[in-house]
Amino acid sequence: MPSAATTPPTPAVPPGTAPTAPLAARLGNVASSPVREILALTARPEVISFAGGLPAPELFDTEGIRAAYQAVLTDHPHAALQYSTTEGDPALRTAVAARLTARGLPTDADDLLVTTGSQQALTLLATALLEPGAVVLVEDPCYLAALQTFGFAGARVVPVPTDDDGILPEALDEIAAREKPTLLYVVPTFQNPTGRTLPAARRAAVAEAAARHGFWIAEDDPYGELRFDGEPVPYLAGHPAAADRTALLGSFSKVMAPGLRLGHLRAPAALRRACVIAKQAADLHTSSVDQAAAARYLRDSDLDAHVAGVRAAYRARRDAMLEGLPAALPEGSRWNRPEGGMFVWATLPGGHDATALLATAVGHHVAYVPGAPFFCGTPDPAALRLSFTTHAPDEIAEGLRRLAKAFA
Repeated sequence: MPSAATTPPTPAVPPGTAPTAPLAARLGNVASSPVREILALTARPEVISFAGGLPAPELFDTEGIRAAYQAVLTDHPHAALQYSTTEGDPALRTAVAARLTARGLPTDADDLLVTTGSQQALTLLATALLEPGAVVLVEDPCYLAALQTFGFAGARVVPVPTDDDGILPEALDEIAAREKPTLLYVVPTFQNPTGRTLPAARRAAVAEAAARHGFWIAEDDPYGELRFDGEPVPYLAGHPAAADRTALLGSFSKVMAPGLRLGHLRAPAALRRACVIAKQAADLHTSSVDQAAAARYLRDSDLDAHVAGVRAAYRARRDAMLEGLPAALPEGSRWNRPEGGMFVWATLPGGHDATALLATAVGHHVAYVPGAPFFCGTPDPAALRLSFTTHAPDEIAEGLRRLAKAFA
């Protein structure tokens, strides 16, 4: 009989059983989105949330979209429910090309690849362009999901300083000369998170820097049609110095409905072909029925009239937020006045920490997104992003009254 000191026998392991392989190392460098986590925290109906960049659901043209699906499932059900080409529905690409051309960027259907949301377009670009360790330049602060995408690609992300008008061309030129980047990612019109718009002169400087230093540009334009004030600024993709090195990302999420998950990529031929191959490996093609319904909607409905109504509603909501901010934020705070889009960017006075104050705000049933996670470089703890699109003006006013109590 064994003594108490005897080592117990090792349990038998079934033959062929071994520990599972670990998760990919690339996951260790990519954090979950703080915005998505805050949205889960503030999903309670009593919370007035300025946190999410969500289109207003009551403004969706549900009847028009329902009619479009009904039409394609009645007239062409087999085609709508069948596998399709990777490049995308020809009718949809033709309609998107016409809309881009009307906005000052001559485009043919063959210049476009339909993607599963513009987020996939960014992933395809990362797959096609970025080797592990490649340098990607980004605005600082930057759209969070872009930082996730570049992290998964194993890129080294380098921030470029900004001011109230966006990226600083002199800083871009100096950093590009030093870092030899593969790609610059920018949201030049109504940027997320700041709502800023890059002026035409700076766009020209960015295009010329790309030509001088040999990097690609990913121009993300999810908000460009949501202009309330001022005049449109030409696309980077249309500048002669950047036309052969710019990929333009577009989306129906903000002008039709985000649940459709429909985006598009306009890129030079060689890069577009590489993205087609990457997409074949990712999902073969974007949903046939959703593409067909979107194309039918664009044929049968007046999207421009719908967007005009959305813009009018969002303009009133932006104005309600700007009107209420002086009483809501501590004395000495600063904020911008975006000419469109979905966001106001605010900075609290020195000594305030927007992340630390969020729990107090949620306790008063109001929420925002702290600005710190958007920074790739040194974060500004006093910054915060406020989305004005999801709530009507009276709800915005009430939310700001609650915010004032939280910051009191």
